[in-house]
Formats: sequence, C-alpha cells, structure tokens
Amino acid sequence: MKKESENVEYKESLTQLKKGIISIVSILNKHKKGKVIFGIKDDGLIKGISVGKKTLREISKSISDHIEPKIYPEIREESIEGKKCVIIDFAGKNVPYFAYGRAYIRTADEDRVLSGKELEELILKKNKDKIKWDEDTINASLSNISSHKLKEYVLKAGLKYTSKKEVLENLELIKNDKLTNASIVLFGSDPSKFFRLLNLRCATFLGKDTASKPLDMTDFNGNLFELITHAENYILQHINIGMKLKGLYRVDVPEINQDAFREAIINAFCHRDYSIPQEINVAVFKDRVEIRNPGDLFGGLTIKDILNKKISRRRNSLIADVFHRVHLVEKWGTGIGKIKSLEPSTNFEVFAGFFSTTFKRKDTVKDGVKDGVKDGVKDGVKDGVKLTENQKKIVQLIQQNKYVTAEKLSESIGINKRNIEKNLEKLQEWFIIKRIGPDRGGHWEVTDK
Repeated sequence: MKKESENVEYKESLTQLKKGIISIVSILNKHKKGKVIFGIKDDGLIKGISVGKKTLREISKSISDHIEPKIYPEIREESIEGKKCVIIDFAGKNVPYFAYGRAYIRTADEDRVLSGKELEELILKKNKDKIKWDEDTINASLSNISSHKLKEYVLKAGLKYTSKKEVLENLELIKNDKLTNASIVLFGSDPSKFFRLLNLRCATFLGKDTASKPLDMTDFNGNLFELITHAENYILQHINIGMKLKGLYRVDVPEINQDAFREAIINAFCHRDYSIPQEINVAVFKDRVEIRNPGDLFGGLTIKDILNKKISRRRNSLIADVFHRVHLVEKWGTGIGKIKSLEPSTNFEVFAGFFSTTFKRKDTVKDGVKDGVKDGVKDGVKDGVKLTENQKKIVQLIQQNKYVTAEKLSESIGINKRNIEKNLEKLQEWFIIKRIGPDRGGHWEVTDK
C-alpha cells in the first residue's frame, strides 16, 4: 500500500473513528475531497478490522452527528489483500468544515487545528469566490467613463454607439443602475483614482535575478487596454529584435514570439485577482522574461487541467466577455495552449498567490548577436579600437534597449550626461553604433560592420 498523504488517511481500527472524522474535516478544508481507510496502519501495513451488520450505519451516523456542514460520503466494506477494511470516500466544497465544533487543516499527513486568523482567511476566500469582483458595483458616475475610449471599443467590436449608459448596459457593465468595477478598469478616464495598485510595473535587470542592478524600472497607469499595450511595447523595447525578408520587405522578428507574450499579457489582465491590491509585473532578465499577475488559478484548476483537459474557469466574466468581443480572448480558454504551441519552452507556475508565465530568451548567436552584445564588441575590442568599461556598458545597454536615452544611460552607468554624450560620439565615429531617425523619436543601433 502507498503511504498516507495530504488527501489519504489510514486508521488501524474503528476505535480511532473520532480521529478519522477529524481527518475527514482536515482534508476537506485543504483539498475538498479525499479518502479515509480503516483497517490499515499509518505505515501502510494492512491489518483488517471486524465489520458487523451495523458498522457502516454507525460510521455514517457518527459522521452526520459530528461534521458541520453536512456531508454525504460513500462508505463501503472492501477486501484488501484478503482482509476486511472500511473505505470512506468524501467530497465537499462548502468550506470551512468543523469536526466536534473545531476546524482543522491538513499539513502533510497531519491534522492540526486552524487558528482564528486561518479560519477567517478561509471564510473570506469562500465569500470572495462567490462575489465576483468585476461584477461588484462602485460609487462612480458616467462622468468617470471616457467617451473616447468607449467609442474606440465600440468601433472595434462592430457595435453601435448610442450613449455611454446604453453601451455599458448592453455590455452588462451597469448593475442595478450602478457602474460595475469592470466598467471603470475597462473604460474609466482615470481608473487609478478608484483602485490603487491596479497598474503595471515593468523592469529590466542586467543579470538573471532581481538582486542584479535594474537597468530600467517603469510604472504605467491606464485602463486595461492601455496597460496591455504598454506591457507589449515594453517587452519589445527590451528584448532582441532580429529580421527576415518577406518578399521584398524586411520584417522584424523578436527573439520571443510576439503573439505568445501578448497572449500571456492579456491572460494576466483578464484572469488576475483584482481584489488583491498588487500590480501586474513584467520583468526582463538576461535569460528570460517573466509576466506575473496576483491570484492563483480560479476554481481549483491546475495548470495540468488546462493543458491536458482544455478546461477553463473565468474569475472575471465581465472583463472576459468584453475582451472576447474584440477577439482578445477565446471563450474556451485556449490561451495557455496557444502560448505553448508558439513557445514550447514556456513555463507556467503558481506560487505565493501569483500566477507566473516565463519565456526563455534565445541563447544563440544570430546575426552576430549573443546575450545582447555584438560579437567583437563583447570583448571590448573592435577593429583595433579598445573600448573602455563605460563604453562597453553603453553598447550593452543600447543592444538591450535601442530607445534608451542619454539620461537613462547616465543613471544606469553612474557617470554624468555630458560624459555619456562624449562616449556616444566616439562610438559613432568608430562605426560601432549609429543613430536611426531624429534625436526625439529615433533610436540607436549597434552596427554589424
């Protein structure tokens, strides 16, 4: 027999029925389903028990008398390796459950009493899942809705614009004559006025973790459509962009598939837990790009369920419906599968109340580029010119962000702007970098010559 686990408990005899009932409650409060078997020692040794005519009925009555809210388990006698055992299969979603007036939780294969704080959090989570954040109403007026943003959306969705109120009612964003939270985060003229920390934080790091020096850190505010665009543009500006010819035209090719990371960004804003006052984070590291949103998977789903069974549950139905009308999301939850098909090495994780999507950056030499620095320049030598440490850093930063300004270079490297400008002039004289376009609106390129 397998050993005990978080959702399977063994009891040697029916004299341990009370402990078995406590285990049922512990497992329900943690996993919402599980199994308790009488007749097996906790080390997996099968002992068997004596089962009389009334045994199953007495077990059922004891469970009914001592567990609240009520559950209706399957209780059966079964022979395991020739010895009689009693198996109780149970399930229930109405947490928290109590045994003998106390709530318990499963930790590894142990049952422990829930603290008052843990019990409160369990109840709050249960109620939060019942009342969807995006459908809740807010003390705001139609003047807080942007007509321009609403008209833009209506045009894309192929709808007819009549008035703010009528469009919002048709989108089910007004409830009992009050604006919903979803209406503000989708079409509000200033959503941050109502919801703190529901914005976007982006950062680029020189190394492979947040302990390394940040090259850039930028916060963005706006409605969800604007924040999605900001996140997408930020990643494009901070990863390597190659090129290929399509007919007679040059086509930019990001090192990470743009459709893949755009899908991850949309998923983050569509499925995040908006009741948690925390930003969505986009972090660009030397070896990867991470997109994190507050909130784990909704409705008890696992990543395996989504990938293998193609199951999806929507935490924010109103937001998802509005996104669906302009083809940002599909109703059947194909987002993660689509990302995997475009970038097979993508990793999905749930940890510490966050959902994370991680894309690997390409660690290959392509068009003379490796790790964001041109061959030759990475060693500090090009065509007989030996670069200083500051010049090498400038080239490296330009390769990572072609739109980087002299001010940002000065801040990142730690020398004044005038010295930055002198080094930029020398690097251009040596044909190591070149300026494309005007000072304002243009960008830098590291040359191949």
